[in-house]
Amino acid sequence: MEQHVDHRRLLLQFVPVAIGTIVILTYYESKINTRLRNLAGFTLFFAATFLVLILDLATSGRGGIGPYIGICVLVACFGIADAHIEGGMVGDLYFMCPEFVQSYLAGLSASGALISLLRMLTKFAFEKSHNGLRKGALLFFAISAFIEFLCIFLYAIYFTKLPIVKYYRSKAASEGSKTVAADLAAAGIQTKTINDQAEYDNKQMERLSTKQLFLDNIDYAADLVLIYVVTLSIFPGFLYENTGTHQLGTWYPIVLIAMYNVVDFIARYIPLVPWLKLESRKGLMIATLSRFLLVPAFYFTAKYGDQGWMIFLTSFLGLTNGYLTVCVMTVAPRGYKGPEQNALGNVLVLCLLTGIFTGAVLDWLWIIGKDSF
Repeated sequence: MEQHVDHRRLLLQFVPVAIGTIVILTYYESKINTRLRNLAGFTLFFAATFLVLILDLATSGRGGIGPYIGICVLVACFGIADAHIEGGMVGDLYFMCPEFVQSYLAGLSASGALISLLRMLTKFAFEKSHNGLRKGALLFFAISAFIEFLCIFLYAIYFTKLPIVKYYRSKAASEGSKTVAADLAAAGIQTKTINDQAEYDNKQMERLSTKQLFLDNIDYAADLVLIYVVTLSIFPGFLYENTGTHQLGTWYPIVLIAMYNVVDFIARYIPLVPWLKLESRKGLMIATLSRFLLVPAFYFTAKYGDQGWMIFLTSFLGLTNGYLTVCVMTVAPRGYKGPEQNALGNVLVLCLLTGIFTGAVLDWLWIIGKDSF
């Protein structure tokens, strides 16, 4: 039982910290330097990932209360970093063009697909070796630390100087945003940013408040919460522990997770086809609520079905998660101006994380009912 719940414990440590951080950042979003916010997030991600490696190597992979507390602290750091980057990047992209967020969301999903690929490769390479799982994990964290370091470099130097980024950030500054000033300065652009406090306050009074934005988009907020409540109540805990024994053996849960991640990644490109994109507010809510049927479907498939049906259901879970996430996140910001889009981006990320937390809590119910499988 202890091995089964450890990843759930870590998730429940990660998400509340991320939610608490994003609440603060959302409240003060109009006054926060976006460049420093994102760089702080990328740097913290890199440092925490690197320290996981150091902690394991320093203790030679031994367990104990000390290393466990260290892991918990680093997981909390991941939560803080995630809140900085996810809300910051979504708000940043909303400033520019809401459709750009599709590429960012696809990139998030691509990271999941890459994780699954690395897990398969490390299992294949180290499955029969001594401490194979630990060696695979060390390789994974080493690659992750390198990628995070690369993100710091790319965001700090390359991203800021892209012509399209400079254009939209200049536009956001002209609409009253102070959050992009440091990015424009880094790109060598002098703008007529609002320096006079009275003029800035007037601009802020003209825009909708964060509360008004939330109320105007409460159905989209509910969509995101419910999408991830369903997804996280099934993925990944149930898929790893409650699907029985099948012909694929120890590869079975790994294949299920990989199928989810790959299909989720592909599904995030479907809305790029205009006639396949669901834009109706009512339609999005109906589709989101319909996903709750997946919970009993997974239960009965695990109890009575074979691995083929489970792979199909897992793929469908990934398909609907990726597709609906992109539809909601790209439709919601339409009709708002720069500073309002930035605020709305942070609100929607807060709702997404709330859904993840709620789903992670509900995921524990599978443990309670595990004896019935």
